[in-house]
Amino acid sequence: MAFNPDRYDDMLYRRCGRSGLMLPAISLGMWHNFGGHENHRNCVDMMKTAFDLGINHFDLANNYGPPPGAAETRVGRILREEFAGYRDELIISTKAGYRMWPGPYGDLGSRKYLLASLDQSLKRLGLDYVDIFYSHRPDPDTPLEETLGALEQAVRQGKALYAGISSYDGARYVQSVSITESRGWAPVTIHQPYYNLLSRGIESDLLQHTALHGTGVIVFCPLAQGMLTNKYLDPDNPIPEQSRAADPDGFLRPEQLTESALEKVRQLNVIAEARGQSMAQMSLSWVLRDERVTSALIGARNSDQIRDCVGALKKLEFTPEELARIDAIAPQAG
Repeated sequence: MAFNPDRYDDMLYRRCGRSGLMLPAISLGMWHNFGGHENHRNCVDMMKTAFDLGINHFDLANNYGPPPGAAETRVGRILREEFAGYRDELIISTKAGYRMWPGPYGDLGSRKYLLASLDQSLKRLGLDYVDIFYSHRPDPDTPLEETLGALEQAVRQGKALYAGISSYDGARYVQSVSITESRGWAPVTIHQPYYNLLSRGIESDLLQHTALHGTGVIVFCPLAQGMLTNKYLDPDNPIPEQSRAADPDGFLRPEQLTESALEKVRQLNVIAEARGQSMAQMSLSWVLRDERVTSALIGARNSDQIRDCVGALKKLEFTPEELARIDAIAPQAG
């Protein structure tokens, strides 16, 4: 397979905190678009399109599907059949934290679960190592030292190159950094929080801490699972076919498309149109306006959506007036 030889020329890459890890400003996630029921050819096309555009970071988790594990299995096949010889150009990440098998060691943050899950993920992906291995969510019962110790062990064994955490609040993140630094463990290189125009909590709770401690940030759901696009703005077709809200296996439920939320999107879309951007493009430009955000993680349904999202990088700057109008429509919480 011959990929675009100029694929790195137009993509923006940002350093992940103070590490040597560089990520594309737009990364491709496989949360619920690479599951067992998806069209395989479409999945291949999306990964190849992304790579041709300079997106060399593919983000997974053990439970991505459905069913759980299916996304890793599919991506493993695509890597083997379509990306042979390109492994050293790719950043592949996976996570563990959600339910994968029965019993007390089937989820959360114990050493046994995390390391067993990583071994299973590597088998499904057909890889010797992943570039980033995350604790997918905090475990309220397992000592944080045990969870972070499992990430350290994965890095020390060469099964992961970098350690990350996801969905940890600011206080738990700071505690994580303190533990890894005091013990000389693999640092928390990257944090993956939820962030978009409609959910701005990390601006007050997390970003100042990650900047201080030199941790990269890759945000998930920057488009609020499709709400921050033009997809749901047609009153005559409020839930289009092939949309996430129409997918019975999806996480965006029709009842989440409230009139108040959609009215905000309509008002934001006016600003996007004035900027010459699609709603999705402006939403991505907005999360990337802050250079403390390393990358925005998109979950596309087709290659055209990936191309549209990458188009956001042509206009990352906002005027003070635009930012003020956005703040008036979607203010920061607190």
